[in-house]
Amino acid sequence: MTTEQLYNELNYVNHSREKRLFYAHMMQNNPKLVPKLLNILFKVDDKISPRAAWVFEFMCNDDINTIIPYLNKFTENMHKVHLDSAVRPVAKICEFLAKAYTSKEDNNIKTALTETHKERIIENCFDYMINDEKVAPKAYSMSVLFLLGKDYDWVYPELARILEDDFSKQTAAFKARARHILKKIKKASPKN
Repeated sequence: MTTEQLYNELNYVNHSREKRLFYAHMMQNNPKLVPKLLNILFKVDDKISPRAAWVFEFMCNDDINTIIPYLNKFTENMHKVHLDSAVRPVAKICEFLAKAYTSKEDNNIKTALTETHKERIIENCFDYMINDEKVAPKAYSMSVLFLLGKDYDWVYPELARILEDDFSKQTAAFKARARHILKKIKKASPKN
């Protein structure tokens, strides 16, 4: 299948779980299509870009290891994504990666996710936190920053400051997640 054929196929992807799973499985069964899917995802001004993001999210959710060969491409380009319906799945994929990386169980993400990948993810998630994004990407980003932030002295103080500064201006959903993350940061921080 060519990139153009895949692009046309993505017109059939909608919000239904069935369609997203169908195309996610198509990617897993045909790994040579994944770079083409990412090329479409990173056509950030194209209306099909979010559909590619939805499929990639479902693929990663089904098996996070399928992203490993594409970690460089994904982390190098994710900051370019700006359409709301594509930003949410990109943030969710970052959360999948952070959860796998910090999991107590051994997995391939722990060795595949490099320092550079983590730094790009952290930077991208901070951008989501300070930019005018919807609640879902911000919520996923809070979790990512909490999970990956334990390895960086500066992340927790910066995240706490942003959460506290934005608290009064945000939705109930943001506030609930922010309270939860702030409690976890306080518990994880060394006592002075």
